[in-house]
Amino acid sequence: MLLIINRGCLTKYCSILRSSSFCTSSCTRQVKDAQTKAMYDRMIRVDHAGELGANRIYAGQLAILRKTDVGPIIEEMWEQEKVHLAKFNELIPKHRVRPTVLTPVWNVAGWVLGAGTALMGKEAAMACTVAVEETITEHYNDQLRELLAREDSSEHEELLSTIKQFRDEEMEHHDIGIDHDALNAPFYSVLKNVIQAGCKVAIFASERI
Repeated sequence: MLLIINRGCLTKYCSILRSSSFCTSSCTRQVKDAQTKAMYDRMIRVDHAGELGANRIYAGQLAILRKTDVGPIIEEMWEQEKVHLAKFNELIPKHRVRPTVLTPVWNVAGWVLGAGTALMGKEAAMACTVAVEETITEHYNDQLRELLAREDSSEHEELLSTIKQFRDEEMEHHDIGIDHDALNAPFYSVLKNVIQAGCKVAIFASERI
């Protein structure tokens, strides 16, 4: 009789352990899923904002410099930025990400920055391109490092490949700016530092709100 009771207790105890193990595993997965969702929200939100801003910068530059020798170059870079923005417009609903509430601000600010630097001359416009694209490249590199450091990095192939491709193209734009006299812009270092400081503030804000 004692043996039967012990077996009954053991069976019940094992059932409790299995249930506890299941709960622990389920809770761990829920936490992991929540962390992944938060990461996707942050990354896609800020990248969408950045590509929107880049589109508006090139739109502003082209409005001023369309008929100059750098007009076709700016237009070509803008075409690539349109592809970037279209991709993040696709990822926003796919992953149920809320765009930043600052979208209207970046929409106006990007155009003003592009047109403003273009009015300073084509060299200043290219300096703006260098400053912005260098900041975006660094930002994308930070995101790639974060994704690749995850144990489940293989599960994020679409986002990884998207960011890698866009990072490489942004770096090409940076190099184009250098090749087209960005370094000859008036007060190049000051202009570059001011623009990059603004970009970093925009990144910080767009990740969060």
